[in-house]
This record gives sequence, structure tokens and C-alpha cells, in this order.
Amino acid sequence: MQQSVNDANTLVAGYMALRRAVGMLGLTLPFVLGFGAWLIFQTGLQETVSHYYYTGMRNIFVGVLCAIGVFLMNYTGYKQVGDRPGDPRGVFHLSGAFAIGVALFPTSPNDPTTLEQIVGIMHLTFAAAFFGTLAYVSLVLFTRTDPAQTLTARRRKRIQIYRICGWTILTAIALIVLLGILPDGLVQGLLGIDNPVFYLESVVVMAFGFSWLTKGRMILLDLE
Repeated sequence: MQQSVNDANTLVAGYMALRRAVGMLGLTLPFVLGFGAWLIFQTGLQETVSHYYYTGMRNIFVGVLCAIGVFLMNYTGYKQVGDRPGDPRGVFHLSGAFAIGVALFPTSPNDPTTLEQIVGIMHLTFAAAFFGTLAYVSLVLFTRTDPAQTLTARRRKRIQIYRICGWTILTAIALIVLLGILPDGLVQGLLGIDNPVFYLESVVVMAFGFSWLTKGRMILLDLE
């Protein structure tokens, strides 16, 4: 019996470590790409996070997204216990597939060919679906609770963090769509900054990372 308990504790600890690793990948990706391209390759800030595919940081961009995708595609979530509903694993699996799609189907480069335009449309589709599932996971799946259990103060705070992260992702997505509709000159005049989509996409990825770090109990760990 004691061996079974130890094995279960080891499994949980390993699962938490994976969640933290995925969270750190998401939280640091924009900084690694931006500063890495600047320091190593003397490449300036790109229009979007995805445009780092066309810089010397391509392998980092593709590798991190594929790592996140593989984790999500193998993530099982919680099984149903008592009155607590289980997590629909398909959502995580789809999110992982979308992440890999973002990595393998690059955004359109400058002066794209017809084929590159088609691939770029696929990239945008995968990216929109990926971002959407990230928001759903934070807002819906991570906030689920077991009615039979009493919520601790820290658990309540973690739920608040999940909701903030989810709404942050949705807000950033809406702003990205808005920027895509407005003329470039108007956007530059209103914001006064270059490459605003890069910053908004960075917010999305970092909110995803922060949410998973919280899920991995790196933030607001329950006190014994």
C-alpha cells in the first residue's frame, strides 16, 4: 500500500513538473526569440512572433511550439471523480495539434508566392484555433471544482488567475483582429509603436504560460 502511495506521489510530482516546464516555455518564448535574434543574429524586432520563423531563431520557434504541442496532445487532465466532472481530453489534444500546425505551416513571408499565401492562411487558422483553445482551457477547464471539496483560499486565488489569463488571451485576440482591420498608418498613429501584433501575441503566449505555471503549483501552492 505504501509503495502505491509513493508511486502515485511520484507521478503527481512528475505531472506538476511537466506543467511547469510548459508554462516556462510559454512565458519565456517571446523574450528568447526577441533577445536571441537581436543578440546572436543582430535581427530587429519582427512583425509577429511567427515571423521569427524567417530568422536565425527558426529552430527555437518550431521546437518550442512542437514541444508544447506534443505535451498537450498527450495530456490527460483529470478523470471524473465523484461529482467532479472529468476534463474533455479532446480539447487538450486539439490544442496540441493546433500548436504543431502553427509551427509546421509558417506565416506568409514578404512578397509571398501563391503557395506561401495558402500556407499562410493555414497558419492563421491554426494560430486562431490554438489561441482560442488556450483561452477555453484557462476559463473553463482550469476553473472546474469538485463540489464535494471545500475550496482553499489559495485555490480560489488560482481560479482568479486562470480567469484573468483567459480573458487576457481573448482581449489580445480581439485587439489583433482589430489591428488587422485598421489601416497600418492609423494603427501607427494611434499607438505610436512598431509591430504591435508581436506584443499582443506575446501577451497571449505569456498568459498561457502563467496559467500553466499556476496549474503546476509553482504559483500559490496549497499550504499543508
